[in-house]
Amino acid sequence: MIKSGLRILLAAFYAFAGYAHIVRPEPFLTITPDWVPYPEAVIFWTGIAEVAGAIALVQPFSMKLRQAGGVGLALYALCVWPANINHFAIDMAREDGGLGLVYHVPRMIAQPLLIWLALWVGGVIKKP
Repeated sequence: MIKSGLRILLAAFYAFAGYAHIVRPEPFLTITPDWVPYPEAVIFWTGIAEVAGAIALVQPFSMKLRQAGGVGLALYALCVWPANINHFAIDMAREDGGLGLVYHVPRMIAQPLLIWLALWVGGVIKKP
């Protein structure tokens, strides 16, 4: 029951984030590292990936598709970590300290937890 609830919650989180990447990419573009090629396209396709992963997690027909969604979202969270680190660096360099450590440290800690959670609720990891 808890696992199912967390699966639905994680899917909702990623569906909303994916929608935001697609319809309002500007905030994501500001934290995208300079070395990322074609940042507008990357932000758009990351949004598509989030929505697709969310759908895969909640569809009731195929455990293999649910597992693929979990793996895809885990890999996605790993791949966007550099943007989160870049945001941390940009923000902390601001004169006012930006959002500060209270925001960024938990966000850095949350990334590996999101990776694990996607794999667990997707049925890739069998034990909690």
